[in-house]
Amino acid sequence: MVDCLVTLVVALSLVGGCSARVVTVSPGPLIRVEGQPVSIRCNVTDYGGPREQDFEWEMSRDATGAKTKIISTFDVTFSSPSLSSRIASGDISVVRLKDNEVELKIAELKSQDAGFYFCQTPSTDVVISGNYVAQVQLTVIPNTLKVSPATPPKVIPEGSDLTLSCNVTREFSYPTYLSVIWSVKKGTTSEDILVFGPQGDVNTGSTYTYRFSDGGIRLVPGRNGVFDLVITRVTTSDDGIYQCAGAEWTHEKGGKWTKIVESKKEMGAVSVTPSGNTLNVKASSYSSPSSTSLLLSPGDSLTLFCNVSVDNMAALALEVTWLADSREIITMERSGVVISNMTSSGTLGSHREANLEKTGVGEYRLGVKGLTGEDGGLYRCRVRAFVKKEGLSAGGGGRWQMTAEKSSTPVTVKVSEIKPNFTLSLKATQKPSRASEPTELVCNVTDITRLPPGGRLAVSWEHVGLPGNDGPHQIGYLDGNGNVFPGKDYDDKLKKGLMSLSRSQPNTFKLRFLSTQISDMGQYACVVSSWSVSSQGDLVKTSEYRSSPLTVEWDTKTPALNVAAKRIREASVGGATFEMSCTVTTENLAGWTSYAVTVESQDDLKSNVRTVMSLSPDNEVQYGETDPNRRDSVVLTKSGPAEFRFRLAGVQLSDRGFYWCNVTAFTKQQLEQTWTRAAQSQSNTVKIDFQENGPSFAIAIRSDASSVYPWETAKIECSLSISGSSPKTDDLSYEVSWFFTRLRGGQLNARVATLDRFGVVRKVHRNSSSDVSIERKDTNSYQLNIYGTQDRDSGEYHCMATPWYLSSSTGAWTEAGELTSGRVFISVKFAVWDSLKFPLLYGAAASLGVGLFSVLLGLLCAHCCCRNTTHTPRSHNKLMNFEMD
Repeated sequence: MVDCLVTLVVALSLVGGCSARVVTVSPGPLIRVEGQPVSIRCNVTDYGGPREQDFEWEMSRDATGAKTKIISTFDVTFSSPSLSSRIASGDISVVRLKDNEVELKIAELKSQDAGFYFCQTPSTDVVISGNYVAQVQLTVIPNTLKVSPATPPKVIPEGSDLTLSCNVTREFSYPTYLSVIWSVKKGTTSEDILVFGPQGDVNTGSTYTYRFSDGGIRLVPGRNGVFDLVITRVTTSDDGIYQCAGAEWTHEKGGKWTKIVESKKEMGAVSVTPSGNTLNVKASSYSSPSSTSLLLSPGDSLTLFCNVSVDNMAALALEVTWLADSREIITMERSGVVISNMTSSGTLGSHREANLEKTGVGEYRLGVKGLTGEDGGLYRCRVRAFVKKEGLSAGGGGRWQMTAEKSSTPVTVKVSEIKPNFTLSLKATQKPSRASEPTELVCNVTDITRLPPGGRLAVSWEHVGLPGNDGPHQIGYLDGNGNVFPGKDYDDKLKKGLMSLSRSQPNTFKLRFLSTQISDMGQYACVVSSWSVSSQGDLVKTSEYRSSPLTVEWDTKTPALNVAAKRIREASVGGATFEMSCTVTTENLAGWTSYAVTVESQDDLKSNVRTVMSLSPDNEVQYGETDPNRRDSVVLTKSGPAEFRFRLAGVQLSDRGFYWCNVTAFTKQQLEQTWTRAAQSQSNTVKIDFQENGPSFAIAIRSDASSVYPWETAKIECSLSISGSSPKTDDLSYEVSWFFTRLRGGQLNARVATLDRFGVVRKVHRNSSSDVSIERKDTNSYQLNIYGTQDRDSGEYHCMATPWYLSSSTGAWTEAGELTSGRVFISVKFAVWDSLKFPLLYGAAASLGVGLFSVLLGLLCAHCCCRNTTHTPRSHNKLMNFEMD
């Protein structure tokens, strides 16, 4: 127990030794201005004891001099008596920010407050370590900042530039920096316009950011502390009381900028005079500037002047527009571009010429040539003044803002003329009784009076369709010089010669249709105008008369169609060919006839209608919602004058549904004409309906022999048969696997080999010396060969197959159900003689070899090792001795 306490004490002492109290104050030295507030922060970290720490503040004139007690967070009697009045008034105070941080505040600095400030924390740690006192130097400088703004003009015209001049200085005795702030006060709110300094940077208020970036506000630094702010092109929104402020800054350690004193002065109120208050517009004529009325003759030229005066015109952009009876004639935009709005009098070929030019400062001249009686009226000059406001949007570049608009008093222009008089009569010399027959209308001008010498007549033909049709339509115009101008709906007919406008006599005009259509029925009128030659040689219209309407109409019967669809070939199974015929019968169709045929289908009565394909009147084929890969299987042809055939080869399940023909009849009377829609009808529906009957498969297995000898080859054949709809050879494939069960023990149903539907063979690793292979004998037969059979290859074999076929009903590869064959038994025979013949032969050979070796060894031993060496006495037989000698 004692050892544990000792260990705990040592551990606590080690932990305590790892931390050291740190007291820090605001980085210094601090430079502040006399009479301004100052705040000095102090905090402590890595301390022991209670969470809330206490602080004591002291100061001295120099770093080693006597210290004066200022204030404490726990001892109210800590302060020096010389500071008691300042502490009591709140001039000197301490504020706790956190448990371990306080702030010393002096509301109004005095010169004697300069010196070194010490922040001390009483110790609450178990072990005294670190620092308990931190100091910072405070320098108090006199307030020498001076701000002297120049008074801006009280009133300034809109569009002018406003210069705000401000002089900011201070005595440079310490390293301090200056900044200048311009602001504007509108009502009770004030907003900064631009801030310059203290390190030479420029910042703007949120409203003036883009305006400054586009040059609408410029800063112009001068000498001896003079700074100018120029606001260009002021508007009424720039009204307000402008102020200028100067600030003195110090740059402390850590890169922090601190404002130590600021002085703001009011420059004065500025009022922007709107351009509309000084804008004056006057319209007059060249011949009589003071007159407000002009009397002119037809063909004369009109000249009017617009005089504009406004304060500060150079800063404004003017848009000048001349109006006649509130109708704009011509406009000169602020960019100087002239846009003419002169329109014709309603007849093709008539025109007047107007021009507008700037002839001097604030003077614009209007000129109109070839006046007619329609040009009389009240002429006014309208002027709009614009000021460009830079930087009003994030896109920059500024925008033009209209500041004023004013119109002149009107000038009355009268065009006196004596209108010619004549009578019109319109009749039909050829009137159709049915479609495709010609029509000819004649417009006669009689009783012509007061037509001046050289006067000419022009005619315009108009057509109003039957009730329910749009109208009126201008057919064409024949001017006084004999030029023909067709209407936009009749230009093609005129070019192809199906219509003509002519003048058969000076006072007789003709309109002729070579082949009248139903759309041409209605009321016709001719409008004849008289024209005279002006002093400039231009034709000027002097009068216009309209004839009474003439009706061209005949009894018509509504065209009708009857479309009958019938099945030619039935599609009873997937992949078959469906063929349908659509026959068209017509009523009340005249001229050349052609048909636009669209084959449509619908899965059921509630599904959406889809377009399969279509045939235009010019026999152009277009495919609808048909799969692009199957377009070769879809055919729509014209098989007779009014018969069409649709064929769909290789039907699929997605093709089931209802099919019909939608036929539109088009007619034309001449080959050069364009087709005109006459009638439309839809046939009865023909249904494609069949059930998906895929092929059926069966599997069988057999072996050419039920028993084999070792090292022979066993062959097992797996055969598949098909019933029902048999797919093509290329549209059929199988996955085949062989399995066997060992005769004695081992794994049941072990896989031998597999052939996938792409022809890839995978064999299972075998521990015996035999090998296997798969052979495809024909489309539906596969054979397993087992080479070098061994006893362990004996057992039951069976095969499993999964057919895949390309469905003619869906056009996709379809997997049929998995099939499992029966089982065949293969045994490997045990041959006794074959098993013993080699061991017997080996034994006999070994025995014979051992016997021969024993005999040979005996002979060698008898001859070499067992010989008698005893002395034999010499025989006294003479013969033997002789022989021996």
